Amino acid sequence: MTEHSLPRATDLSQFPITQRWPAQHPDRIQLYSFPTPNGVKISIALEELGLPYEAHKVTLAESDVKSPEFESLNPNGKIPAIIDPGGPDGAPIGLFESGAILLYLADKTGQLIGTTARDRAVVTQWLMFQMGGVGPMFGQFGYFYAFGGKAIEDARPLERYLGEVRRLLGVLDGQLADRDWIAGDFSIADIAIGPWIRSLETGYGALKDIGWSDFPAVEAYRDRFVARPAVQRGLNVPARD
Repeated sequence: MTEHSLPRATDLSQFPITQRWPAQHPDRIQLYSFPTPNGVKISIALEELGLPYEAHKVTLAESDVKSPEFESLNPNGKIPAIIDPGGPDGAPIGLFESGAILLYLADKTGQLIGTTARDRAVVTQWLMFQMGGVGPMFGQFGYFYAFGGKAIEDARPLERYLGEVRRLLGVLDGQLADRDWIAGDFSIADIAIGPWIRSLETGYGALKDIGWSDFPAVEAYRDRFVARPAVQRGLNVPARD
């Protein structure tokens, strides 16, 4: 092999985030995340797809997510974000927003998004259901039920978000009554929804007050989701400690 035919080392120096979180394997997808419901969507997808990646722990502290290095990749200052050294045009690409990253990875590999245009439309529909409904409403419920908002004496915010959580669980329970996965085959829509369902117990400890027994199809769905080996691996990436 001649000098000119040697493969070039991937150069990610154009991304300032790599100054604070250096890439040990710059030829792999770089994941900047923390194991929250939004964060583990991407580690689970990468595990399910079998894509090589390197995980960097970016905590939720402002010193991390609001740092100039992180905001150079995601100006919104939220995890997760990625750099793919093998972007669509052969050049590295940086992306943020978990739903956008899931779509990108599915399109990159041709997996987890169905095999037809109709499949893709249905999967995308349920992905947007999570992004626009499940994530924001479950997150606000968690804040008022288990975190800082629980000290607020006015019960109306918690009541509102509890009602929305139950309403959304009812939608999911109906959709899952006769199928294992939300859009037919296992897809990025399940990867988006599953961690938020799991968070109702593991993150908030709220199953009793939600009336969990009213949603048996969702309970079975959560168990199927968590039992997947790739999900088990992705749920703890990056490690908290």
